Amino acid sequence: MTQERETPEIRSEETGTEADTRRVFLRRAGGVVLLAAGGLAWRAYDTGVFDAGRGPAYEPWQSWRGAGPSEGPLALVRAGVLAASVHNTQPWLFRVGANALELLADPFRHLGPMDPFRREQHISLGCALENMVLAAGAQGLRPELEFLPGKLSQPLAEAPGVPAPEVVARLRVTPSRRDISGLYAVISQRHTNRGPYIADRGVPRETLWAFNDLAREDDSLRLVLLENGARRAVFDRLMVEATEAIVADQDMIAASNAWFRLTPREVEKHRDGPTIDSFGLPPLSLAAVKMLPKPEPEKTHRQWVAATRDVQLATAPLVGIIAVRDPYERATALRAGLFWQRLHLWATAQGLAMQPMNQLVQAIDRDRQLKRASAFDGGVAEILGGDGWRAMLAFRAGYPTVAAVPSPRRGIEGLVLEEAPASSLREADLIAEQGDLSPGSAADPAVARDDLRRR
Repeated sequence: MTQERETPEIRSEETGTEADTRRVFLRRAGGVVLLAAGGLAWRAYDTGVFDAGRGPAYEPWQSWRGAGPSEGPLALVRAGVLAASVHNTQPWLFRVGANALELLADPFRHLGPMDPFRREQHISLGCALENMVLAAGAQGLRPELEFLPGKLSQPLAEAPGVPAPEVVARLRVTPSRRDISGLYAVISQRHTNRGPYIADRGVPRETLWAFNDLAREDDSLRLVLLENGARRAVFDRLMVEATEAIVADQDMIAASNAWFRLTPREVEKHRDGPTIDSFGLPPLSLAAVKMLPKPEPEKTHRQWVAATRDVQLATAPLVGIIAVRDPYERATALRAGLFWQRLHLWATAQGLAMQPMNQLVQAIDRDRQLKRASAFDGGVAEILGGDGWRAMLAFRAGYPTVAAVPSPRRGIEGLVLEEAPASSLREADLIAEQGDLSPGSAADPAVARDDLRRR
């Protein structure tokens, strides 16, 4: 674990008056005054002012333990769907048998140019695996994981037909003594917190040591933690610049915007994606924002850059990078997801808030996709200290000022495919290649997707 403690001077690019005005508004927005106006009462109800994190779309967080230990492998799926996922895309499908489960990547739950090599999609799948491993122990099952080998690559947009779900991992279970981990107990409490943290309350030394111990469990990963100092200043600068680069890329920002669910109707219809409730605003500010008309995209993008610089980075006492040797190796991405979920669960148990900050690696992937030199590679190498390590996932951590709200979740209905797991991971891969959704089997991707959901 690498740490720095010298304190750099980080200045806002805005004037003090403008920055202070926005922060005061976010802290003190008069949501109650707005709601007191009778003409706005219905809008308050219609926009979900009173229902943050509640409703059918959030029910999986309450029912995830199912029928208890007698439920068996299906309980693993209920835990898996509560895992972290990039942009809350929830890119998972499952095949469930008596003694094995298969985790599949849903080809339709992909961020396109925001994640061109599906690296973050596979990190998300690895997060689901970690929850499933923890749930296996609680069910009295001993889990054994197997990853599909190979490199991550871009989906072929020019390929005919509809892509099939791709098996990425197999989880074999055998009866064993029940082992209920403390991490299992906080699965339903772990949520991404995008709000401000307590800037002057650092993360204790013993917590940093524990983070380091968790990282040592997998020697294919390296954890770099930064509090203050020159490398922290480079991290902050690059993260803001990467956010600006994404905002300037029309294809990337369009792919991101497609997943936002800004009304209760959208939340209940899709049960995925980022919501207004997940922005990390204080309750009164959140109510005020919900009451306002939908902002223009350009304003939203400027606010994202400002929030990254003036709230998320400015108030985070700790940032970090999970580094690997090859971020485009499938099994490595899955293992990074397992570690990130475990780290986030452990932090949750300690009362810490965490947020993945994907912009930096997303910008690097986009440069690689467009075959251009990346403006960020050199800075990341400076942070990681060379030696061939490359960034897989960046994040921030600290103590929250506002409690995180759960994100909407799809239930397991429609996520568990009817086919039983194959006898081996290789056989499962071959079945996927030759299955009903192989190229050429359907002319309309939407029809094929609906058919997949009914299976």
